[in-house]
Amino acid sequence: MSVSSHLSFPDIDPIIFEIGPLALRWYGLMYLVGFAAAFFLANRRLSRTAWTKEQLSDLLFWCFVGVIVGGRFGYVFFYNFSYLLQDPMYLLRIWEGGMSFHGGCIGVILAAYLYAKKQNWSFLAVGDFIAPLVPIGLGAGRIGNFINGELWGRTTDVPWAFVFPGAGNEPRHPSQLYEFALEGVLLFIILWLYSVKPRPVGSVGGLFLAGYGSFRFIVEYFREPDAHLGLYSFGLSQGQLLCVPMILAGIGLIAYSFKKHQATRQK
Repeated sequence: MSVSSHLSFPDIDPIIFEIGPLALRWYGLMYLVGFAAAFFLANRRLSRTAWTKEQLSDLLFWCFVGVIVGGRFGYVFFYNFSYLLQDPMYLLRIWEGGMSFHGGCIGVILAAYLYAKKQNWSFLAVGDFIAPLVPIGLGAGRIGNFINGELWGRTTDVPWAFVFPGAGNEPRHPSQLYEFALEGVLLFIILWLYSVKPRPVGSVGGLFLAGYGSFRFIVEYFREPDAHLGLYSFGLSQGQLLCVPMILAGIGLIAYSFKKHQATRQK
């Protein structure tokens, strides 16, 4: 493959600016963009609930904590468990990098469940409220991955391939942008349009689980698997294995929500 016939990776400094020991990085900015977008959209949807702004702020705060804590735990346990066995403190060195969406998703679910229980709210209704807010943050995070030149795709000769620094001289799929388009933009549109009208409780959250899991499963065929894990003997990556229960849980939740809704209507 001729490298010159493909796109050159943009030379973007990962640090936007520095003030003394403090530095604002593009990846950190993307997290802030995702959180800010979620807060903005949540406030627009607040009128559909009986919640106060203070309750909403508390819910989103604990969900953000769930993203960070769950994302780190998920990355270590799902992708680098051997490192943890050798060095237990590795779990806490979050500044060294390493976050997992699947872990972050579990963290958000736990945070939402505990807060819903504390407020005596329906956990499934809280999940339906949160689900459409998530894709914007996912999309922003994938843009951050692209700017950082990390989590690149598999080698290819498609004309839109990039030669990523640190990934050798072969052009690769910009899988971060595929994830941005599917898990960020398209999933947001699907969830937002679906949730505009009243739906069976739990179906929006179920659609998110099934939708994200399906899109991520597809993109994993273009994304370079983790070097220390590779592919399993049946050709699937670790990310795909983690998506299977997510898809099944989403489909099951949708089926449950519609069945329960139908039973309620027939009473």
